[in-house]
Amino acid sequence: MLCPRHCMADRTTGKFGFCKTGLAPAIASFGPHHGEEEPISGTFGSGTVFFSGCTMQCIFCQNSDISRGYAGYPVSVPDLAGIFIRLQELGCHNINLVTPTHQLPAIMGALIRAIDNGLCIPLVYNTSGYEDTETLRLLDGIIDIYMPDLKFSDDKRGQILAKTPGYPGYAKAAILEMHRQVGDLTIDGGIATRGLLIRYLILPGFSDEYEQVFSFIAEKVSKNTWVNIMDQYYPAGDITGKCPPEYPALCRRVSQNEVRLACDIASGYGLYRGFTGTR
Repeated sequence: MLCPRHCMADRTTGKFGFCKTGLAPAIASFGPHHGEEEPISGTFGSGTVFFSGCTMQCIFCQNSDISRGYAGYPVSVPDLAGIFIRLQELGCHNINLVTPTHQLPAIMGALIRAIDNGLCIPLVYNTSGYEDTETLRLLDGIIDIYMPDLKFSDDKRGQILAKTPGYPGYAKAAILEMHRQVGDLTIDGGIATRGLLIRYLILPGFSDEYEQVFSFIAEKVSKNTWVNIMDQYYPAGDITGKCPPEYPALCRRVSQNEVRLACDIASGYGLYRGFTGTR
């Protein structure tokens, strides 16, 4: 019942749901990450833990070996707590939980142990946006920084490209709940300490979505929202060598015109934080 699929898989009996995840946490890698947004990476890096598996199956995923191939290795809850502490000892500015939703029970158990052993840096919830608001409410007061994607504003595209029925509605409701909990992104000395940061990956040929995405953020969330308009899409995952017939443009990279248009529309709605360097 962790994600919007509500698959009811009983992991205690060895059953797996869509994410094919059991009781034990599984990670692909961990360490200081210097490639996140500037307020997240800072000087010493974001303490990133990449969890194996995902609640989505984006056919263009650039980390498909982790999200869909389940690359990685199982760790115990005490070992995961030790990883959090080690990242703090390395000077990381935060603990960055990447695709955590389907592994939340193990993560929460590890956090209890880590906090008892001195973990005190902010917690970043780095997610695809395909979230259940009831699950998010359980995290109120625990997560300091929410960093969701807002991938699609069209439900059909979400189903074809990521196997996520109802993605736009779930993602928008999730973002509103995240903002209710932590507010706009707060930065102290150049480092994010609390708040919401939204990522929007520009997909080639999807310029008709810009108005819907940025009007929602500006009018329903906040004009002070930090928005990373990302232009790094390239054909990956299942897109390599072939494209879905409905979306042939996915076989190319995004154009500078598409990037410029996205930034202009975001600016037109009064958004101003996070994306101006992309132009």
